[in-house]
Amino acid sequence: MESKELLEKIVQIADGKKAENLIALDIRDLSIISDYFLIASADTGRQVQAIAEEIIDQLHKKGISVSHVEGLGEDDWVLLDYGDVVVHLFTTEKRDYYKLEHLWSEAKTVDLSDWITAEF
Repeated sequence: MESKELLEKIVQIADGKKAENLIALDIRDLSIISDYFLIASADTGRQVQAIAEEIIDQLHKKGISVSHVEGLGEDDWVLLDYGDVVVHLFTTEKRDYYKLEHLWSEAKTVDLSDWITAEF
């Protein structure tokens, strides 16, 4: 699976579990560690954990295994490393504290509008 296709699947799964403020950064020109970062948040640590577990479960069903996991079981953040795509899930408070998207401000933002369900 191409890295952008993997990003799309992850975005759709996270969105389906009510992840908020999803931002995907194209870091291919800035780093060799990955192609994309997906940054998302949720109001509670329990929701962060549920989103992470859903991504892991749904991709595992498609034969895609996570390479590395950090923070599963913690209260306020999870990192899922799928090689070409690294997922950063935070509580809203921790996301505001770490400001990861600001650290990678030189990265191009990926348009996620076709992959996210708009709710009003």
